[in-house]
Amino acid sequence: MHRPTPSPLPDDISLVPGCPPLLSAADGGDPEGWAAEYRGALRAAVTARGCVLVRGLALTDPAAMAAVFRQLSPALMADREPFAPRRRYADGVYSSSKWPPNQQMCMHHEMSYALEFPGMLMFACLEAPATGGATGVADAGAVLDALPAELTERFEKEGWYLARTYHDDIGASYAEAFGTDDQAAVARYCRAHAIDFDWQPDGSLRTRQHRSAVVHHPVDGRRLWFNQIAFLSEWTMEPEVREYLTDVYGPEGLPFTTRFGNGDPIGEDVIRTINEVYDAHTVREPWRSGDLLLIDNLRSAHSREPFDGPREVLAGLADPVRLADCAPTVEVRAA
Repeated sequence: MHRPTPSPLPDDISLVPGCPPLLSAADGGDPEGWAAEYRGALRAAVTARGCVLVRGLALTDPAAMAAVFRQLSPALMADREPFAPRRRYADGVYSSSKWPPNQQMCMHHEMSYALEFPGMLMFACLEAPATGGATGVADAGAVLDALPAELTERFEKEGWYLARTYHDDIGASYAEAFGTDDQAAVARYCRAHAIDFDWQPDGSLRTRQHRSAVVHHPVDGRRLWFNQIAFLSEWTMEPEVREYLTDVYGPEGLPFTTRFGNGDPIGEDVIRTINEVYDAHTVREPWRSGDLLLIDNLRSAHSREPFDGPREVLAGLADPVRLADCAPTVEVRAA
């Protein structure tokens, strides 16, 4: 059966230091048709460069954005185990995570605590903020190479632990995270996904999961720093927030924190080092309404900077990848 030859991108991708690769597009008022025509070339560019920002598409409403997402990937996936609530626009299409606008959302790889995660992230800007709010991107291979060798060697050998406590009054509740308030169904999910869990006397849920901190890209085998060790650490919280949560819930009841793979605490100095390396490798471009940002979720970490004014960015989680297919450096097991 004849297959049409994929169209090359209509323009060169602009490479400017400190900014993500930028492609200027003119879709003639048909962003869905544009995405269908250039899907192959655009996806190849994301694989090669880690991310591409497309500017100039007529993305003016959620329906148009969802249609473009579906043209670029037929495999949109549900958000699982989120740490913050999202608004669901359509199957596989969400708002960005609801996080206080005055706080930095530090670098992380989406769902890197799960056994299956998106290989590609698609972000479309419905409303750009007045100031700030950029989605930063950092190359995971460059970050791994820049981190202290003794630190990465330990994480490569031991992996990392994520400890969470789901409360109803902060972050995502367990019902939001697992899509059900049926405790038996939550227990089955946890067992199936290598998550150790305990129900607390007050009805809250405490979980622990052991994951690989370093993986290999399933396409080219490149070693990548792939985790949420810094983002979900208690040391990334604002000091007054951390102190308040510790006072209310105790050190073992924090909504989330991370540890070395053997269970040892991770010090504030380690988290500071990781975040400093991320900062040194971050590229960013202020959002404009209608922008489309495509990110290889393994090759690139992403962040969200503080902002003023309304900001609405839609997210599509695409191309599911299994951790087992990424040559993890530790065996995945329940705690």
